[in-house]
Amino acid sequence: MTDQTSSPAAPDENRLIAERRVKLSKLREAGVAFPNDFTPDTQSAALHAQYGEREQQDLADAGIEVRIAGRVMLKRVMGKASFATLQDGSGRIQIYVDRGSLGEDAYTAFKQWDLGDIVAVVGKVFKTNKGELSVHASTARLLSKSLRPLPDKFHGVADQELRYRQRYVDLIMTESTRKTFEMRSKAIGAVRQFMLDARFVEVETPMLHPIPGGAAAKPFTTHHNALDMQMFLRIAPELYLKRLIVGGFDRVFEINRNFRNEGVSTRHNPEFTMMEFYAAYADYHWLMDFTENVLRQAAIAACGTATLTYQGREVDLAAPFERLTICGAILKYAPHYTQDQLDDETFVRAELKKLGAHVTGPVLSRAGLGALQLALFEETAEGQLWNPTYIIDYPAEVSPLARASDTREGITERFELFITGREIANGFSELNDPEDQAQRFQAQVAAKDAGDEEAMFFDADYIRALEYGMPPTGGCGIGIDRLIMLLTDSPTIRDVILFPHLRRED
Repeated sequence: MTDQTSSPAAPDENRLIAERRVKLSKLREAGVAFPNDFTPDTQSAALHAQYGEREQQDLADAGIEVRIAGRVMLKRVMGKASFATLQDGSGRIQIYVDRGSLGEDAYTAFKQWDLGDIVAVVGKVFKTNKGELSVHASTARLLSKSLRPLPDKFHGVADQELRYRQRYVDLIMTESTRKTFEMRSKAIGAVRQFMLDARFVEVETPMLHPIPGGAAAKPFTTHHNALDMQMFLRIAPELYLKRLIVGGFDRVFEINRNFRNEGVSTRHNPEFTMMEFYAAYADYHWLMDFTENVLRQAAIAACGTATLTYQGREVDLAAPFERLTICGAILKYAPHYTQDQLDDETFVRAELKKLGAHVTGPVLSRAGLGALQLALFEETAEGQLWNPTYIIDYPAEVSPLARASDTREGITERFELFITGREIANGFSELNDPEDQAQRFQAQVAAKDAGDEEAMFFDADYIRALEYGMPPTGGCGIGIDRLIMLLTDSPTIRDVILFPHLRRED
């Protein structure tokens, strides 16, 4: 018996590729090398679901013929009869081939196939004496020749960067990777359906913006040749979605990409997926309740439960999410501070310097007490917010698009949601006063002129839209990639993005 899946030492890859190219040349000489005339009528998972519990004799008597196709992942050649394992988009199934059923020429061709080749099989479903569901091939044909050898089946793709750079190989070899992206699809589908059921209208807004807005971030820039103008990949869809609220849509949402020309880390990718949604006649209290329900529904759809395990620790999405102010969170997770100290701007600035925070940069060097408290929160409490926690009532100086509180000066009706120590969502009662918004844009322009690359531009058209009147509105953005990290127990954002950004391979 020959097992072509393993050998004492891995052969030279270039030699294997050369051998496979020779085989491909012979296929070309014999006729069509890459035929496209076969359509399967089932998949491996369906076969296991339908026939996995049937008795051996029952299947033999039924004579059920199926058409399947997939990639050869395992091959055992044993003289007159052999076994192979095919992998399709749903899983794996064993194939039994023998000279008597296939014929001499087809069986000889089968023995020349390599791991990674994509083949078509027609045959009857049966169970081996060991009880393994299989397909006894009556015909078997090569559909696509694999020129590059797959990684060793026992070690898979060991190089983590190679898994990201050659995701196609990772998907072939690693079942958990395929499961991650299947769960991602289920979660996003559940979120979309939840929004539609709540009477939100799904929309698409521009990816190319003449003015980057809706977030404090550094944009990617490009040039539109036909219009001869500089444009920016969007950092957020917010200002366009709120234009739609002005236009008369009461509830809108968009699930799509944002682009920010910033660093790469375990939780940051320059291109990432967000859902933003806006509801007229809603405030930030309503948004927090609604966002909880969105996340629970995504968890139940993807994982079957709202009580999850992330990196060995339980995360409870079923219980009501905690709500704390910035100072409340500091006092809870860094109890050596007092409220009097947190209200002392000189003390907080000195404490940030002691902790090594960047208080001398273009933003915090001019920061007021609210922004300094936020910076101290980020240093002392943010990373400890394991179970879902809303941090509420952000200072106006760091919330240029949020509605100001009617009762507390310098505070806005804004929240950020943290789970497992990272931000998942950001929302607020929207600022719909055009004069106040214009003043805040002017303050952002002044900050940009002073060196803050992430400060916002002045968007005159958005101000004009507000001058037509926008109803009281609440809006929220949910980081889809970070949500999927949580649902799939993935430690880095690269694990949940099919093709994450990497340095050039050369």
